[in-house]
Amino acid sequence: MDYNSKALLSRENLIYAITVPLSTSIILANLVIILGISCNRQLHNTPNYFFLSLLVADMCTGVALPFIPLMGLNREMSLSSCLLAHVFPNFLFLAFLFNLVMVHYERYICIVDPLRYNNLWMHRSFPLALLIVWAPPLLYASVPAFGWNNWTGLDWNSCCENMSKLSPLSNCSINGTTCCSYRRVFPNAFIYLEVYGLVLPAILVIAGMTGRVLCITRGQLKDICRLHRSIERGSQASEQEQRLNLRYTRCVVAVSLTFLACWVPYLIYMHVCIAFLISDTKWSSTTHIVLSCTGIGSMAVVPLVLGLANKQYTEPAYILFQKLRDRWRRTQEQEEAAF
Repeated sequence: MDYNSKALLSRENLIYAITVPLSTSIILANLVIILGISCNRQLHNTPNYFFLSLLVADMCTGVALPFIPLMGLNREMSLSSCLLAHVFPNFLFLAFLFNLVMVHYERYICIVDPLRYNNLWMHRSFPLALLIVWAPPLLYASVPAFGWNNWTGLDWNSCCENMSKLSPLSNCSINGTTCCSYRRVFPNAFIYLEVYGLVLPAILVIAGMTGRVLCITRGQLKDICRLHRSIERGSQASEQEQRLNLRYTRCVVAVSLTFLACWVPYLIYMHVCIAFLISDTKWSSTTHIVLSCTGIGSMAVVPLVLGLANKQYTEPAYILFQKLRDRWRRTQEQEEAAF
C-alpha cells in the first residue's frame, strides 16, 4: 500500500469515526419521534404529517451523513458510481432543507394569520405540498447526471498526480478517468447556484420567520401584561407577569442557542468551502472533514430539537422506557429475594 492509499484510508477512517456515532444518534432520535407520532392518534393530522415528512428526510440525511464528507476525497470510481455517490446525498440534503422550510412556514402561518390557517392550500392539497418538497430537490440534484458536469474536462485536485506510478493498464488519465471528485460532478456554477440560490435563501427565510414569530409573541405578551395591570389596577409588575417575561426570555435564549449551535457551524463550513473554491487553492483535508461533519451534522439536529421539545411526540417512548425500567427493577428484586 503506497502513501496515497494510506492517506486516503486514514481520511476515510476519520470521517467514519466522526459521522457514524452522529448518524446513529440522528437515526435513533428520529425513530423515537416517528414512533411517538404514529402511536398517538390525536397527532394524525396534516401539520404532523408535514413534520413526519421532515423526520423521514432528516433520518435519510442521517443515513447519508457519512457519505457527504466523502465527496471531498478523490477516489477511483466509475462514472455511474461517482454520480450516484454525489447526486443521491445531495438530493437527500436538499429534500431535508425543503421539508424544514415547509414546516417552518406552516407553523409561521398558524401564528401570524390563525384565521387563514385551516384554509391553507397545503392543508387542502397535502399530496401536492409533499410533491413540492421532494420533487424539486430530486430534479435539481439529478442535473449533473443529465450532462451538467465536468467529467470530460481536466482532472481536478491533482487526482491523478501520481500517474507515473500507475500501471500501464490503469484508466487514470487526463480525460475520461475513473477518478471521482466532487469538482468533476458539480461545476462551479452548479455549486454557486445551489448555495446562493437555494441553501442560503432557505436559511434566511427560516431565520426571518423565526424572528417574526418572536416579535409577535413579544407583542402579545405586552398586551397580556397591560390587560393584567388594568384589571389589577397596579403599576408594578405582578408575579405572573414576571413568570411570563421569564418564560419568553427562556424561549429567546433557547432559539438563539439553537441557531448558534445548529446553523452557524454549517454556515461557516459553507462559506469556507466557497472561499477555497473561488481561490482554487488546496486546503487541509482534515479541516474539510471536520467542518463538513460538524456542519451537516449540526444542521440535521434542528428537527430533533423541534421534536424532542414536544412532550406529545416523546410520550410513547417515555412510557415504554418506564415499563422496561419497572420490569428490570422487578427482575432485580426477584433475584435478590431468591438469594
